[in-house]
Amino acid sequence: MATIRPERIRQIGFNSGGSGPVVWWIQRDQRLRDNWAALYAHGQAKRLGVPLVACFALSPGFLGATLRQYDFMLGGLEELERDLAARHVPFKLLSGDPGEAVPGLARKLGASLIVTDFNPLRLPRQWRERVSAASPCPVHEVDAHNVVPCWVASGKREVGARTLRPKISRLLPVYLEEFPRVLPQGTGLPDLGRTDWATVRASLEVDESVAPVTWIEPGERAARRQLERFTERRLNGYAEGRNDPNEEHQSDLSPHLHFGHVAAQRVALAVRAARAPAADRDAFLEELIVRRELSDNFCLHEPGYDSPAAFPAWARASLDAHAGDRREYVYTRGEWERAATHDDLWNAAQTEMLRRGKMHGYLRMYWAKKILEWSATYEEAQQTATYLNDRYFLDGRDPNGYAGIAWSIGGLHDRPWFDRPVYGVVRYMNRSGADKKFDIKKYVERVAALDPGGKPA
Repeated sequence: MATIRPERIRQIGFNSGGSGPVVWWIQRDQRLRDNWAALYAHGQAKRLGVPLVACFALSPGFLGATLRQYDFMLGGLEELERDLAARHVPFKLLSGDPGEAVPGLARKLGASLIVTDFNPLRLPRQWRERVSAASPCPVHEVDAHNVVPCWVASGKREVGARTLRPKISRLLPVYLEEFPRVLPQGTGLPDLGRTDWATVRASLEVDESVAPVTWIEPGERAARRQLERFTERRLNGYAEGRNDPNEEHQSDLSPHLHFGHVAAQRVALAVRAARAPAADRDAFLEELIVRRELSDNFCLHEPGYDSPAAFPAWARASLDAHAGDRREYVYTRGEWERAATHDDLWNAAQTEMLRRGKMHGYLRMYWAKKILEWSATYEEAQQTATYLNDRYFLDGRDPNGYAGIAWSIGGLHDRPWFDRPVYGVVRYMNRSGADKKFDIKKYVERVAALDPGGKPA
């Protein structure tokens, strides 16, 4: 049985339970390997002498997700079901509201325990609360997404990276550990049948106008291959080249991290062991661990993480003071969505999002800053950025996205800068700054050459 630090686990439902299987309710971390939730569920099934059953509740219309995100997610889940079958672990794809479907399965099976993974966003938290209240058995939650469990790293909303970093640094020697080599192994009982994935895809009631991408493959194996490519070919030079979208230094792992196809902890271990210079490894690990986990901390402790209520008081006051400033341009949501602004750099960044479901990290900041600058109000700017983020990005509907938007538009995790029109003292970004970092014309041309699936034409 794998040894798991007890601090990674917390009990959130306290009903007595039956004598049936342990149900591993998969949510955010959709993989078999390097998964603390899977390892814990397997260990509890062995301890109790009962079968292990896995399930995923397919919720229609999750936070505005479109066919693009559902297609990528289903591809990974289909692979996961095959991997589970090879380990004799039954998998059940549930349909509908997880708050009802998961307790329903637990009651049907007479489950002894439900084990699920951690997600700080409002809707998944509401699902867990409802499952905990309605389930006939205890519910345990495992943080399988962060290197340092979110509730261990800090018990409050952190001011910024400068306050969370020392806490994470002290804990990393304990938590950045190698995963046990054990893989969940089941008994094959009960028989829940196999998923008809073609029927599932055909029955989706989601917005099909945002098409799937073809430049990236979903699933755990594809994520491992991408991690290997990054550490071998792209990590070297990352510290200097990461802000140039024409350089091949992006990891392209964010979609896989979002859907849990690869553990951030596995990525961190691979990067730490890579042969790249220390400066490159350190720069990437700062973003992967400190910045990512700061976003989870923010969404866990800030109920209004996608509203101006989350902005620091100094930023709100400054933005309010400049609310009447003249905007040189004001665009509608439709114009933003169509990449129809006067700025070819912003349009190219938006087009990259439309075609690839991804955007270079530096340009995600520029993209959101200009939405602030060219919107009628900062409230409208945040709404527009959130809508586009959740609709088109493969890694939309994620704490990183919400924190990034709040940083760009509302000064989250930042400090006051020089006062200027519209922005107030929120950090400013301009085109001339981008021009000093990279060849804008080359980037615009490269994006224009992408096919509709995001591949170079």
